[in-house]
Amino acid sequence: MTLDVLTFGCRLNAYESEVMRGLAKEAGLANAVIVNTCAVTQEAERQACQAIRRARRLRPDARIIVTGCAAQIAPERYAAMPEVDRVLGNAEKLTLAGLADTAPLLVNDIASARETVVHLIDGLDGRTRAIVQVQQGCDHRCTFCVIPQGRGPSRSVALGPIVQQLRHLTERGCREVVLSGVDVTAYGADLPGRPSLGQMIRRVLAQVPDLPRLRLSSLDPVEVDDDLFRLIAEEPRLMPHLHLSLQAGNDLVLKRMKRRHTRAEAIQFCRRVRAVRPETAFGADLIAGFPTEDEGMFADTVALVEACDLAYLHVFPYSPRPGTPASRMPQTPQAIARERASRLRAAGRAALGRHLDRRVGSLAQVLVERDGFGRAEDFTPVMLKDVRPGEIATARLAHRSDEALQGERIPAANDAPSVEAIGSEAGIAS
Repeated sequence: MTLDVLTFGCRLNAYESEVMRGLAKEAGLANAVIVNTCAVTQEAERQACQAIRRARRLRPDARIIVTGCAAQIAPERYAAMPEVDRVLGNAEKLTLAGLADTAPLLVNDIASARETVVHLIDGLDGRTRAIVQVQQGCDHRCTFCVIPQGRGPSRSVALGPIVQQLRHLTERGCREVVLSGVDVTAYGADLPGRPSLGQMIRRVLAQVPDLPRLRLSSLDPVEVDDDLFRLIAEEPRLMPHLHLSLQAGNDLVLKRMKRRHTRAEAIQFCRRVRAVRPETAFGADLIAGFPTEDEGMFADTVALVEACDLAYLHVFPYSPRPGTPASRMPQTPQAIARERASRLRAAGRAALGRHLDRRVGSLAQVLVERDGFGRAEDFTPVMLKDVRPGEIATARLAHRSDEALQGERIPAANDAPSVEAIGSEAGIAS
């Protein structure tokens, strides 16, 4: 009588899956499969439906419960699948009552949500990195995005519960936490006193001094406040790795997406960060084949990878989402969108290769996540032998092996190089 949770999509879904795992056990839910869906692309929904059908074949007697953004947006579609026993909304899936309920369809209006609750979890299964939700929902209306329909309005978690969760994780041996949300840079606008994301992080780090490493999930560059920028520049426990929600590199496409930054602002932000913290590595979300995008516009997005010196790309071929303004624009043929996404991914692999080559010979503090593998401060993937998961070890990055670096551990007596030394040895130009 086992409980399986299948997760699709973002880090926030990964966090929520762990919350559901704990609540389901508390509710006595057994012999069940919970499918936590994503609605970002048609492909994400296709994969979820495929997983639902496979789960029914493999576990014919289990209760199959479908939840997540796709289920919130189109509950009737999933309720109509013969394999599905229950459909839960995004709010209901995070309550004991919701998981214990037996109603076949329990999905309320997410637009009416006005608060979000932090649930204590012990981290992600088998990992030394954990995710903590600090924000939920989104008030922006990018023309391609359906997520506000699945997540509701922006709402922030108060400082106290965030500190409680981080202390809980740190006491249980977690060495690194990722602060996550749908629009994390919108943090605080709905709280008393309107604390900024940077102010919240500064207070968190002061109140949880035993947490060695803190990361941020996807950031909107135009919403990075002065407090957060100072932390990026000065705080060694805030890791020099920023993932940016860029989406495109052409100004007309960005305008049609209803993004809030220009190409020049994205480039300037990366240069400004590297001027104060040269070792910073950047990742980005990018969309290929947006409606009306021609080859010249796409070329601007490809060129942005080098202009911002991006190292880690999440590339999506544009996928029309029902009810969004972009779905009513003149569409780029899907075959072209997929082909451009393939070229953009190739540019991303080349960019990662350049990043790895620059790091060869430098020192890194590597957090080992599983046997033989860990991540440096700037998220560089490192193969490292004879180090226990959960340990942070100093390593010299000896040589490149495909899309990772081979590390050689430095003896413990030399295990504490300064942040400045690590940055200078990284060889990253500002």
